[in-house]
Amino acid sequence: MTVSVVIPAKNEELGLRQLLPCLKKLTAVDEILVIDDGSEDSTREVCCEFEVEVISHPYSLGNGAAIKTGARKAKGDVIVFMDADGQHSAGDIPRLIEEYNKGFCMVVGARSRKSQASVGRWFANTFYNLFASWITGRKVRDLTSGFRVANAEKFREFISLLPNGFSYPTTSTMAFFRAGYSVSYVPIEVEGKRLGNSHIKLWKDGVRFLLIIFKVGTLYSPLKIFLPMSVGIFSMGLSYYLYTYLTVGRFTNMSALLFTTSLLIFMMGLISEQITSLLYSKK
Repeated sequence: MTVSVVIPAKNEELGLRQLLPCLKKLTAVDEILVIDDGSEDSTREVCCEFEVEVISHPYSLGNGAAIKTGARKAKGDVIVFMDADGQHSAGDIPRLIEEYNKGFCMVVGARSRKSQASVGRWFANTFYNLFASWITGRKVRDLTSGFRVANAEKFREFISLLPNGFSYPTTSTMAFFRAGYSVSYVPIEVEGKRLGNSHIKLWKDGVRFLLIIFKVGTLYSPLKIFLPMSVGIFSMGLSYYLYTYLTVGRFTNMSALLFTTSLLIFMMGLISEQITSLLYSKK
């Protein structure tokens, strides 16, 4: 088994100067790929200094786009994805690979409460984890962690689904779960504050994460999204019908509209579920 490390980097010369020497010492790592996503600092020069292969985008395409470039170029049977900001420890890679060797298709480094950047992010990530657990029917312990080990072939199956922005961990985790691939978690501690400036905007990217959850949920388990909506609208129609029947003694157009809407939403979910089943039956 060969192991490739893929590191997306945009203006991360400080973090890479700290991370790359540690990676070079690991005997378990066969290849190190840094994807320079249109950096304006000395990111590329630092990689050359440590004799690490670097692939440069002509301009910034996004963190997810860098991940996709790295996944396509990596030669290893297993790919380790990690951030370039110095928060992920190279020393944790053997622990993740050890867990992977137990038969899992993906292993995610799950951050503890004190490893979160702020209280706000901890609350947001907790909500995302609970919501994603409901969508997938599996325990999701860290939906947004960028430190993970994955089977290269299986990861590439979902490249077309991955967004070009910062929510590739969200999509890949949920895609693996819904495809029936095994996922495990290994507790990790981040290395204090990141080196350099963060490229993530909490509210903007938080909304994107939530939209990605809905996107993957409707792609792999549509009824998990459509059925609650249908039941909710049907309940509204039934409640309104009972109210109008008891007060004015008649069935109103609004009740009919709500009942019809709930039926249409349910049928859309049912058809979507059948289409999804047909798509996966071809794999």
